[in-house]
Amino acid sequence: MDRERLLLLLDRVAAGRWAGHRIAETHRADPRIRTAFTWVTSLLLAEILIGGGAVGEAIVRTDEGDHVSLLVWWRLVVVFGIATTLLYFVWRARLGFWWAYSRLRLFSLVFPAVAITTCLVPGLYPDWMVVEQLLFSCVLLVVRRVLSAPPLRVAFVRPVLARAPE
Repeated sequence: MDRERLLLLLDRVAAGRWAGHRIAETHRADPRIRTAFTWVTSLLLAEILIGGGAVGEAIVRTDEGDHVSLLVWWRLVVVFGIATTLLYFVWRARLGFWWAYSRLRLFSLVFPAVAITTCLVPGLYPDWMVVEQLLFSCVLLVVRRVLSAPPLRVAFVRPVLARAPE
């Protein structure tokens, strides 16, 4: 199976019926949209650095004899997975796939809400992890802001389902 076919299959799983819907080439070529996706890509790469830094912190603390709970390790893996997934979405959105833009906008709001909420639970995470989660959230909220710019909102209009003839 060739790579693009495999990616389209993955898109189908992630996107459902909208997997093949792409915005017009004129929108994809718009320099404002390309610049916005460059910013989003850079911010998501920063998320990977933040996540990597947190993993490094957990490793150092473990090596120093501190207890790092299974919950913290699990959350670190989840944050790293989220950042990687969002990079896939931004790559597909750059290619004009509406579903990928839609998922980016949704997750750049949902993930910070979950992260901030869990940080409010006393004692759930160590202080260094709370700082990492808040930083993670701030970066994703900036991603949300970039994705909400008018040129992107105009280009990535929600598709309309075609009605079957009655």
